[in-house]
Amino acid sequence: AIPGVDADVVDDQGQQQKPLERGYLVIKNPWPGMPLTIHKDPERYKDVYWTRFPGSFYAGDYAVRDNDGYFWMLGRADEVIKVAGHRLGTYELESALIQHPAVAEAAAVAVPDEVKGEVPVAFVILRAGQTSRPELEKELHQWVRERVGPVASLKQIFIVSKLPKTRSAKIMRRVVHAVVLGQPIGDVTTLEDEASVEEVRRAYMELKQEIGVQSQGSA
Repeated sequence: AIPGVDADVVDDQGQQQKPLERGYLVIKNPWPGMPLTIHKDPERYKDVYWTRFPGSFYAGDYAVRDNDGYFWMLGRADEVIKVAGHRLGTYELESALIQHPAVAEAAAVAVPDEVKGEVPVAFVILRAGQTSRPELEKELHQWVRERVGPVASLKQIFIVSKLPKTRSAKIMRRVVHAVVLGQPIGDVTTLEDEASVEEVRRAYMELKQEIGVQSQGSA
């Protein structure tokens, strides 16, 4: 807890969650240093931060409150993959992956699926001394399922040497998603290394072609 900040974790209906249950982080009363508006766009400020849970400030983050009253941030609530009716946070997948001793960084995004609506794929950077091999990829698939649950079945894992990041080292999941869907990547003025986009595209296309060849061979 933070002195002077009346924070809480709530469910979809705005009801308080029990300790260790994931929910939406809200702040119920004004606090020192709170944002008061968006420059020249006060209506947007109201719509973005005060509409989802009327009377509470909501910035769009998942969190849990532990048994000691401390809050743990779980990532953006809008970065969610809907798998057969289940809501799966990209943060959950990425956190599970980077807990594996072979993984340094990870980015999870959704791809369309005819049956489930969406399914997750992940792009992974391995730690120094680790190499891509079928056994490791199979192990990572099982690792995520055991830690997140059966719904967290990654459709594919792509091993890459770099990921698109901002200059402040934040992974640009939006760019990764656009590459996978074959869409324009949009504004990349904050992108640190343009070659990282091509690295993601290369890994995705190579595996896609490999799967296509295998499918033709089994037909």
